[in-house]
Amino acid sequence: MSRAEQPSRRSVLAVAVAAAAMASGAAPVAAAATAAPAAGAKSAGAAPARPVEYRAWTTYTDWRAGTTRGTHAVAGARPGLEIEKPAGTTDYTDPHTGTTATWEYGTWTSPAHRLSVPATEAVASWNAHTPAGTWIQVELRGTYSDGTDTPWYVMGRWAAGDQDIKRTSVDGQSDGRSTIWTDTFSLDAPASGLRLASYRLRLTLHRRPGTRLTPTVWRIGAMGSDVPDRFTIPASTPGAARELAVPRYSQSIHSGQYPEYDNGGEAWCSPTSSQMIIEYWGGRLTPGQLSWVDPSYADPQVCNAARYTYDHQYEGCGNWPFNAAYAATFKDLQGVVTRLGSLTDLETLIAAGIPAITSQSFLNTELTGAGYGTNGHLMTVIGFTADGDVIANDPASPSDSAVRRVYRRREFENIWLRTKRYNASGKVASGSGGICYLYFPAHLTGPQRKALAAVGVS
Repeated sequence: MSRAEQPSRRSVLAVAVAAAAMASGAAPVAAAATAAPAAGAKSAGAAPARPVEYRAWTTYTDWRAGTTRGTHAVAGARPGLEIEKPAGTTDYTDPHTGTTATWEYGTWTSPAHRLSVPATEAVASWNAHTPAGTWIQVELRGTYSDGTDTPWYVMGRWAAGDQDIKRTSVDGQSDGRSTIWTDTFSLDAPASGLRLASYRLRLTLHRRPGTRLTPTVWRIGAMGSDVPDRFTIPASTPGAARELAVPRYSQSIHSGQYPEYDNGGEAWCSPTSSQMIIEYWGGRLTPGQLSWVDPSYADPQVCNAARYTYDHQYEGCGNWPFNAAYAATFKDLQGVVTRLGSLTDLETLIAAGIPAITSQSFLNTELTGAGYGTNGHLMTVIGFTADGDVIANDPASPSDSAVRRVYRRREFENIWLRTKRYNASGKVASGSGGICYLYFPAHLTGPQRKALAAVGVS
């Protein structure tokens, strides 16, 4: 779609829990995939190329392959990137506080990565430790299929805490051919045939001058995709039944709490889903970390997740890479943002013990048993029944005990994987095209590694 038709990314993850009429607003842009077939696509009858590619830099060799200015690779059980001798200092004025401060910095730039399938969209994600007095900036620069380059786009300014900077996306970034919609690089006119052919990522690590502090970045990567237009997707064949024991948390019980974070719990589907999987993997918050939360509130860890995923520009807790980065602040956890191609992919992950967080938009008539419609909502997929139906922890439920739901397989796969839909006003809107968050251990078992590789994550 054209830029004039692009709705605000602000609507993507705001759950509408009242009625389908609430789904008549803007549709998710970051999930839109309105692409024409890529140039050079395989002919009919040939096995289609996977329309999604996730590439990450995580190993000592990966970090050594990049171009450094003031940073260096650190070996060990979890290799990473740190400041060595700063390349210089820079002043940063926080747009959300008006405070200007001077920071020492170092940079790392990845080698150019050529996408196996030229993309219409790209989403970066990262995992890092940012002690107080440090923060990072993530940028992407692409090369179009016509050989020209994009600007360096800021994909996020991030810190685990909120005492040094306010973590933020950056609005108003465009070169007239592509635009950054909060956390997503998107081509303005994919029907023209223009594609993102390759990209580089740049990390800038910041610290307070005169200190020996440093961020440590363990993973940086990006997902490029060219998911074809589709209102429906082919039905998949059910696989094996399995259900994972994932904690259940309702966002609805937090309605009205901490409205400074996206108007309170009614909009917290993303951090609530994140917290469920974090705790499934053993991530726990200490009483000291939760001491800021009103002691009368149930599940204070959900409030914490909302605060520390909050994007001060987007004014919401639904920034996809910010959620993945939050998950990775817990010991020995990793988080990525990618797209999956089928419920079979989800079954592969569930079989290896890996739950997933999926994003979908639907009318209240399109998902039996949900009882609401939404412009964009996150759920945690925790298993499949013997009939192949989806078992989801749906945070839009009225209580923790009501969170576990079983949704019809055919309905769920269509609302999650489609890229086009009709909203409550009968207008064409966009769907997520299979977007998901995956959180998993830093040190994988063989079956976990095999399952992630099968869905394109390494």
